[in-house]
Amino acid sequence: MFTFYDQTTLEDLGDGVKRRILAHDGKMMAVEVSFEAGAVGPMHNHPHEQLTYVLSGEFDFTIGDETHRVRAGDTLYKEPHIMHGCVCISAGKLLDTFTPVREDFLDK
Repeated sequence: MFTFYDQTTLEDLGDGVKRRILAHDGKMMAVEVSFEAGAVGPMHNHPHEQLTYVLSGEFDFTIGDETHRVRAGDTLYKEPHIMHGCVCISAGKLLDTFTPVREDFLDK
């Protein structure tokens, strides 16, 4: 499967956050998320495993009861059902990989 960036859609989630769904099948999904400085990814959880790779910017990320500042090149793992969220310190992008696919993202 090939997914070409210029053929994907950038979805404005509001409050300085935008999401672009990239390649996916029933088992795995890649999603690019852009944040303006000061934007918040509210604390939440879901039944999916998630890897987040910081492409650019700087974020204060909370996973469970730990909070750390992360920058480009850092990677975070979130196990299913763990509470997590972030605050964007300087504008940036994240690459999220989920397994299985986030059907809730595709239903919109």
